[in-house]
Amino acid sequence: MRYVSTRGHAPVLDFEGVTLTGLASDGGLYLPEEYPAFGRDEIAAMRGMPYAQLAARVMAPFTAPCVSEDDLLALCETAYGRFDHADVTPLTRIDERHHLLELFHGPTLAFKDVALQLLGLLFERFLKTQERPLTIIGATSGDTGSAAIHAVAGRDNVEIFMLHPEGRVSEIQRRQMTTIDAPNVHNIAIGGSFDDAQRYVKRMFGDAALTDRIAVGAVNSINWARLMAQVVYYFHAALQLGGPDRKVAFSVPTGNFGDVFAGYVAAQMGLPVERLIVATNKNDILARAIRDGDYSVGESHATITPSMDIQVSSNFERLLFEANGRHAAALTAQMQGFGKSGRLALDPGQREGIAAMFAAERATPEETLAALRWAHETCGEVIDPHTAVGLHAARALADTIDPDVPIVTLATAHPAKFPDAVEQAIEAKADLPARVGDLFALDERSETLPADYDTVRDYIAANASGAR
Repeated sequence: MRYVSTRGHAPVLDFEGVTLTGLASDGGLYLPEEYPAFGRDEIAAMRGMPYAQLAARVMAPFTAPCVSEDDLLALCETAYGRFDHADVTPLTRIDERHHLLELFHGPTLAFKDVALQLLGLLFERFLKTQERPLTIIGATSGDTGSAAIHAVAGRDNVEIFMLHPEGRVSEIQRRQMTTIDAPNVHNIAIGGSFDDAQRYVKRMFGDAALTDRIAVGAVNSINWARLMAQVVYYFHAALQLGGPDRKVAFSVPTGNFGDVFAGYVAAQMGLPVERLIVATNKNDILARAIRDGDYSVGESHATITPSMDIQVSSNFERLLFEANGRHAAALTAQMQGFGKSGRLALDPGQREGIAAMFAAERATPEETLAALRWAHETCGEVIDPHTAVGLHAARALADTIDPDVPIVTLATAHPAKFPDAVEQAIEAKADLPARVGDLFALDERSETLPADYDTVRDYIAANASGAR
């Protein structure tokens, strides 16, 4: 498998190269040169496979020839052996139409674990072969940071600098990052928004003042390997609901568009996906883009769903690239214009192509809390507010989808990570699982820096141990 950049000028890479590189050198994002496709009988044969075996089967075409299917299976068994549920991503029925796909059974109680537990092992494998260090630089709106840190803490030849917006993640999300005592882990709180942090990270990948000194890699969903691992749970859910003989729709609470784009990839591989619902909060740039063709940056709002408080959705570039027929030059012009003005109008072809698969719905804080209450009253399920955004969207758009098609809402985090919203909605507390330990008894380790690119870059350059 070979990988190409959405902007057309970066080198074509194999799976190992694309995993260690993250962002393309031309500022674009990597995608497979072509998507592998499974036939209906091949997908049907996946029914009943244990999760690790299914993961290796689905991902093997993407990793060849760098990682064989047998080696990939061994990595998956290690990665998913740390989850607290035998099914890894179990499916729960709410009512006759709606289901929840529980993605929070990993070490940090969020869907990011599904990809990052595997990505940490891939980093270690490739870096051992290359005998060189890698400095991971990432930005988080809450869950990516803790999942990435847990995936690489203490591993050889890799260190991580994780940026988060000060005061704009939940206390539990913050403590899951800052209480990890490992010499290769560095937490940075910046005085701006997640969009500031994400912009700095992207800029650093093209900053020779930094990249000439250290080899940098990515754990955000700009990294193809992370997105690839998320494709698996779409297959896992659909197979349990009658796929491939029955179509399934998915509602995905999203801010950076990576999780829902993985569903698009699953559909390109042959999985019968009826619709992908993009569920957003008050920061609704994605909903506006999909419904109205208006991908324009607005004010960044702090909400009860902080992991979705994002205005610039990195992975949307991947969908724009697909929707314009993979015309790299046209996409580059669009993204350069967006970078200057903060505005991008989708062309008619892009809007038509996106509408064939995607729908979008925005949830207000009141609607989010109402969906959380509905799940609890309907079947006793306690869900987190991000999942509630997805459930609101699923219910709001259910009438636009064939009634025989089940709708799966991705449950992206454990409710105990957001206790204030849960208590506000249902006047009950969701307890943290014992496996996370007593986060409140541990010391925190973090550096606070202003929202200034040069200051953040220089701090990383001065503290990275892998300087060339």
